[in-house]
Amino acid sequence: MGRAISLKPIFSSYAMSGGALASASIAQLATFAMLARALGPVEFGLFVQVAAISAIGIQICGLGASDSLFRRIVQAPERYPDLLGHNLLLIGLSAAVLVPLAAAGLSFWLTMQTGPGLGLPSIVLLLVTNILLVRAILLVETIYLGLGREAAANRSVVGFALARTATAALACTVFGVDTLAGWAAWQFCGNLLYALLCAAWLLPLGRPRAVILREELRPGLLFSSQFAMRALRQNADLFVVGLFASIETVASYGVARRIMDSSYITIDSMNRLVYRRFVRASRDGLHRALPDAGRVLVGAVVLGSGTALLLFLLAPWLGLAFGRAYDEVTFFVRCLSGTIALIAVWSVAIDLLGASGRQGARAMILSTVNLLGGGLIAAASWLAGPSGAIVALYAIEAGTAAAAWLVLLSLAARSRGCALSAAA
Repeated sequence: MGRAISLKPIFSSYAMSGGALASASIAQLATFAMLARALGPVEFGLFVQVAAISAIGIQICGLGASDSLFRRIVQAPERYPDLLGHNLLLIGLSAAVLVPLAAAGLSFWLTMQTGPGLGLPSIVLLLVTNILLVRAILLVETIYLGLGREAAANRSVVGFALARTATAALACTVFGVDTLAGWAAWQFCGNLLYALLCAAWLLPLGRPRAVILREELRPGLLFSSQFAMRALRQNADLFVVGLFASIETVASYGVARRIMDSSYITIDSMNRLVYRRFVRASRDGLHRALPDAGRVLVGAVVLGSGTALLLFLLAPWLGLAFGRAYDEVTFFVRCLSGTIALIAVWSVAIDLLGASGRQGARAMILSTVNLLGGGLIAAASWLAGPSGAIVALYAIEAGTAAAAWLVLLSLAARSRGCALSAAA
């Protein structure tokens, strides 16, 4: 019988995990605010669109091998060298394809939209930094969490955020960088230095073995496809809004979206702790982890709702932090804040499906919802601009929550039936 998940150690660890992610989130917002003020709405609007493409690319880079690494080293830590080598090879190979494709598409898009304003070398440098280097850096947190070393994982997250903030402070405040091309060079150097530091941290754990684990390719592709589709859906509005609104509006909307992304830490802090426990609880059957998922759901909804209310109240001050040029930020943040509670609902079900190895069901839910949602957001943005996109986002998150829990409950019932048949 699977051991039940006790919420007491989860909540005791939550303070450390949440504190680390909160510190990282604050540092990221500070970085974003410095860039917004230094670059100005037009250049910052371009940066938002480059970041949108990078957000999609980073979900594809590595072909989902990080999830295989996490699940496998929880069960068999001795496989770490093979799993690390598998990840590094797939990150490098996929980035070699992704970066040129994204650079070509983005160069054409930016030229069509605003005229020549950002050269191809700068675009490539931004994509290498935000896809290849960031994916490699994020792998460190996954490794430490899989090994149960949460303090080290927290250190890597906070360290990366602080490194980016320090880079932005030096570039924008000390050296007066005020162009996206200038920031591209600074960001690349800062991320490269931090990636080398991460490599030094991981060295005592063992050297990677250069091998492709064929049995992990399909689960990894299923894992990456669902998040790539989600990233595509999440960023579709930025591109469509950019076709019908000014670049300044795109910048304000992008700031609000980044604030929302940072606010998900309250949910992520719990999920990153619970995921490892879900892997163990569901080992003897998905249905055995269902009661624990219900208890975690209560905590996630409370955290998500509290965060949404707090964001709504703080929205005017968040807008001020980015400057008067971004006067629409307060409106956008208040409108988007409620989506956090809906994300809290579906994230628990989705994480349990992934932890139990049901990547096919998880991919089906997220890919279907995100594929349909991308079209809905594009249509709503075309008809009503940012306001239409916001309404569509609520519909999509609510649909995802309903679909995730219906599939989870159905699979849990099937798991329970199989267990009863085997015992009879």
